[in-house]
Order: sequence, then C-alpha cells, then structure tokens
Amino acid sequence: MKKAVIVGASSGMGCEVSKLLLARGWKIGVAARRESALSELKALNPEMVEMETIDIDAQDAPDRLSELIGRLGGIDLYFHAAGIGFRNHFLDPGIEEKTVLTNSLGFTRMLDKVFNIMSQNGGGHIAAISSIAGTKGLGPAPAYSATKAFQATYIQALEQLANTRGLPIRFTDIRPGFVNTALLSDGHHYPILMKPEKAAREIADAILSNRHVRVIDWRYRILTGLWQLIPRCLWRHMRLESK
Repeated sequence: MKKAVIVGASSGMGCEVSKLLLARGWKIGVAARRESALSELKALNPEMVEMETIDIDAQDAPDRLSELIGRLGGIDLYFHAAGIGFRNHFLDPGIEEKTVLTNSLGFTRMLDKVFNIMSQNGGGHIAAISSIAGTKGLGPAPAYSATKAFQATYIQALEQLANTRGLPIRFTDIRPGFVNTALLSDGHHYPILMKPEKAAREIADAILSNRHVRVIDWRYRILTGLWQLIPRCLWRHMRLESK
C-alpha cells in the first residue's frame, strides 16, 4: 500500500489532492495548522488517514512530521502544499517577513527533514507547490515571487544532490497559475482563475507520472513561456496592477 504525507492539507489544493490520493487507495497522513479541517479529512476514511497539527513556522515542525510518518508506517510520497502569499504594493515589512519565514524557512525545514528520512529508508518522491510567480519578479508581490523562485531552485538543487549521492528520491515541482482558493480571497480580480478540483487532478497526474516540473494548466504554460521571452529592460516597466 502506497503512503503519502500532505502538509498544507486543510484547504485548497492540498485538501483536494489528499482526497484524490485517498480515493486511489493511498494511505495518507495529513497535516496543517487547523485540526478541525484535518478531522474532516480523517472522517472520510478513518482507517486510511492519520493526522497531525503542524505549523511549518514552528521549530518543532520537523519532529511532528517524523511522528506522523511513524504512525503512517513509512512514506512513499511527500507533498508540500503549505504556503502563504499577499499583494504588498507598499512593502509592509510584516507581510514580507512572514512570507519569507513560511515560504522559505518553513519550506526548507520540512523538505530537509523528509529528504533525510527518505535517504535513510529506501527513497521516495518529494513534490511541492511552488508557483508560476517564481518565474519572474512580480512587483505586486515581491516576497511571494522571490520565495517561489527560491522554492523552485531548492527543489532543483535537492534533485541534483540526490543524484550525486545515488539516492532514489524523485522530485516534482508543481507551478500553478491562479487557483480559486483562500489564498486569492483578497477581493482582487485574477484572470484565468482555475477551480481547485481541476488543478488538483492535474497535480496528482503530474506527480504520479513522475514529472520533474509541471505548470498548471496549459494556458499558464503558454503564458510563462511568453514571460521568458520578455527582456529584463522591458519587464521592469510593465505594470501588473494599478496603484
């Protein structure tokens, strides 16, 4: 029986991917800060779901992850869906620092822990949601954009490290566009907004087919491809939102 841990499972794409894996016969460990939302997932199939409250910003998060993996009886897949993001046109320092703490430090401590566990226990698969925002510096959300670039680079570095050490650990970098989740419930209009259920199906398919990098969905693959063609001297003058 395949076993997966999903961190950030209380809502959005983490929750939807958890449901998909459970429906496909996986035993899952779900983790997030909100215990009530995790309990709802566990109620779907109590024998196949373990749960743990984990705040990835907390120092004890890696230890709690280890405990969850222990109760699950091992791990084949780790899916990191925890993260935050905000527009921050006026650079509120609290927003920028919180984003860096969660999306960089929290992300790093969790991936490092599961990498080391897998390296000692026969390998596995690490998948994480970064974002198309990491492909270019986006003025409306500087810390979010930068931390998503950090995540994508960190995944790439761990993939090279695993191969250098001869470890059978696979990686999938998931880069969604705009998905209609709580992360985007700020009253702004977002183009090409995807339903979380549709995005989750593409995410699950990308992970289970061992894709290294997957932009979700085809429209965003075209968009980010075009972004890469825009030279820096033009990109810096592009206005992505009104003041």
